[in-house]
Order: sequence, then C-alpha cells, then structure tokens
Amino acid sequence: MLETWHEFYSLLGTAAAALAALLFVAASIGTGFMSAQRGGPTRTFTSPVLFHYTYVLFVSLIALMPDTSDISIGLIVGFSAAGALGYSIFILRRVLSSSVTDIDDHLGYGICPPLSYAATLVAAVLVYRHSRIGPPLLAGALIFSLLVNIRNTWDLTVFFAQRRNEPDKQP
Repeated sequence: MLETWHEFYSLLGTAAAALAALLFVAASIGTGFMSAQRGGPTRTFTSPVLFHYTYVLFVSLIALMPDTSDISIGLIVGFSAAGALGYSIFILRRVLSSSVTDIDDHLGYGICPPLSYAATLVAAVLVYRHSRIGPPLLAGALIFSLLVNIRNTWDLTVFFAQRRNEPDKQP
C-alpha cells in the first residue's frame, strides 16, 4: 500500500534526520545553560523534540523497508505509535505543570505531539485494514509532527541563544 510513497518517505526521513542533527547544534549553543540543576526542562522540552524527529525517521524507514505487508507496517507503526502516544501524554503533563505560560509552547511541546501520535495510530490501523485513507493520514500525521518540531527546535535555539552568556540564570 505504501509502495507508491517511496520518494515521500525518502524525503521525510532525510528531513527528520537532518533536523535531528540541527537539534544537536541548538543543544551545543545551550551547553552553558544545560546543567544537572536544569535537567527537568531538558527532559521536558529538548529531549522530546529529538524523540519526535527520531520517530518520524523510524516510521519513514519502516515504510521504505522492502517486502513488507500492510499488516506488518500497520502492526509496527501501530504499536510504536501507541508507545509514543503514551510518552507524549507524559510530556504533556510535564509541560502543563511547568512554569511556561506561552500558549504556543503549550501547543508545540505539549498538545500537538499527542495529536500527531493519535493520528499516526489511527492511520496504522487503517493501513493494517487496507483502507485507502491510511497512507495519506499517516503522511499527514508525520508532516504535522515534523512541522511542529521545526517550530520547537527554533524556539529552543532562540531560548538557548538568548541565555548563552547567562549560565547562572534559572529557566
């Protein structure tokens, strides 16, 4: 069912890998800010963004695997989406209880990732059941995740750059 999506998943996986690498650049900008005392914000904001990029890369690689069936893709993507949904709900709770007050941060880091994983899970079920709606829904969910996390990476980069010369300030 995903055979005709080869170029799409090649491009999507490449973009996710490149953006994950750029997140490492953003983190290196914030090396003076990241410390053991600030581990909570790192686990709440930076690490999940890397997880989301890695997940998009993972699904892209699964979609590109040769000799896979709709059933195997549906199962692999479905189980991984269920796990990612659980993780993103855990992060959502952390974001909502953090000191962050910006609605765009609540949306970008907290609310949008679970929505993306829920859509991915539904898409996996539809691919498993050979529904024509499954592949475009899966593509849309992954694009949504990628775009939200581009925004999040930019937000982190600006945050780290603004605090680069202020390592002793608390978040």
